[in-house]
Amino acid sequence: MAGAGGDTPQRGDGPGKAAPKAAPLPEEPPQEQALGRSAEELRQGDRLSVCSKLCYAIGGAPNQVATSATAFFLQIYLLDIAHITPFHASLVLFIGKAWGAVTDPVAGFFISKSKWTKIGRLMPWMLGCTPFTIVSYFFMWYLPPFAAGRVVWYLTFYCLFQALTTLFQVPYSALTMFLSPDQKERDSATAYRMTVEVLGTLMGAALHGQIVASAHASDHCAVNLAINATDSSSSLSNASNLGVSACGTRTLKSLGEVAVVLQHIILRDIREADVLKREVYMIAAGVIGGVYLFGIVILFTGVKERDDPYALNSDKAIPFLKGLRLTMKHGPYLKLTASFLLIATAVQLEQSNFVLFCTHAASLHNHFQYLVMTILVSAAVSIPFWQWFLQQFGKKSAACGISWMIPFAVMLVTIPNLGLAYVVAFVSGLSIASSLLLPWSMLPDVVDHFRLLNPHAKGPETIFYSSYVFFTKMSAGIGLGISAASLEFAGYKTGMCRQSSTVILTLKILIGAVPAILIVIGLSILFFYPITEKSRKETEFALELLRRSHPSTDNLSKNEEDTWI
Repeated sequence: MAGAGGDTPQRGDGPGKAAPKAAPLPEEPPQEQALGRSAEELRQGDRLSVCSKLCYAIGGAPNQVATSATAFFLQIYLLDIAHITPFHASLVLFIGKAWGAVTDPVAGFFISKSKWTKIGRLMPWMLGCTPFTIVSYFFMWYLPPFAAGRVVWYLTFYCLFQALTTLFQVPYSALTMFLSPDQKERDSATAYRMTVEVLGTLMGAALHGQIVASAHASDHCAVNLAINATDSSSSLSNASNLGVSACGTRTLKSLGEVAVVLQHIILRDIREADVLKREVYMIAAGVIGGVYLFGIVILFTGVKERDDPYALNSDKAIPFLKGLRLTMKHGPYLKLTASFLLIATAVQLEQSNFVLFCTHAASLHNHFQYLVMTILVSAAVSIPFWQWFLQQFGKKSAACGISWMIPFAVMLVTIPNLGLAYVVAFVSGLSIASSLLLPWSMLPDVVDHFRLLNPHAKGPETIFYSSYVFFTKMSAGIGLGISAASLEFAGYKTGMCRQSSTVILTLKILIGAVPAILIVIGLSILFFYPITEKSRKETEFALELLRRSHPSTDNLSKNEEDTWI
């Protein structure tokens, strides 16, 4: 009875009266319940279908196919097919990468100024640059009939290709932020993207490698040896003709004539082989051009770009230079970028020198295409594992997998064995998968962290992504330039089957020691990356509250959206 008339229902065993009084105690339940219902509704609307994720992932694969073929084969193509000196090859590779890097902030500037269209703000850039990318890629693998201007030819089309891929890559990468405001959905889409991009890398290396494998077979070495032998026979017969008796003169002259005829036959075979080499590279370029067309069609038909989900109706786009200054002062972004600059350089050095190492330093020229495929298959199948790992143990913890390649690469350099080479290829694939997935999975977290600190700054995504791609390309260009310049300094001879011991030592250093040092330094910097799983979830919750408490452009009516634009 005391509990019935009093205002202190300490126990919940008065079912008739205690329960009704307990309900109205908090004053905010209607608002909270509405907020919870709207959150659930928004969650449902933010989810991406598997088809959308696949279409998004397939859309970026062609760029990765072409980039993979370029990374693995362009250097050896310039040296052994185009017969450009290592110094000039280093100029082409470095200037091309530097040009592509410079294009990144320029592309970010113009893209950030773009207006919203019926197909989005980013999609028109990807559609417009694709045809020109295909043309520039094809001519990058075309051997012009003139020899004097080949360096200018390849430099022009490589720079053009780098610039055009930038105009695709910057909006495509930033598109991640406009697929869904849900971090889990973005991470899932990124995992799909990385898996398909690794498969694209595999496809590029496999297609290009299998098509052009005949151009780097060991048969041409036998031809070179035959030429040397005929040269020696011809010289010997000519020298003997000066001091032999009359009875042997006719015999020696006959031997000299045979040597000359044989040399002409071999030279003719070499010219035919050179024509075949040029043709197989152009065939490979044409096939990859077709992949570009397929990818852009899938991306356009299967992906819907959303407008900025966090921008307020009154927000204006942040000025590019101001946004760039704020970006360069953002601590998490600086640490993430610095770390993966070094790691990306290490991976680039492995890619660009792996074929040369297998050909000249490890006597594995008949297996290099299969080793490359092993690396890429391993990377492709391990992407889902790394996605699960970073969800369970955190993104920083998954970075430990990048270091796995170091001991195995050092072992391959010191013990160039075929069986060990396949083990190294498999483990390297695991590490490369981690290095590919992590930065693109962590960068959206950095952008969200920046957005929370600067809630009225609209459109920072393209600035973050363009500057990140800029630093990555610049780092890769420096690595490629140092690589080719080191080979020039070591005395690399184009077209030769056997290189000097100095060249072999240089290749071992570029494959083993240099990448190991860069990876160790990069992981040390990543250790101080401040965004943890706890802070990431707090940021997600805060942004969700911001999005629901302020109407975004997604919630505008059609007339209001047109007025805002």
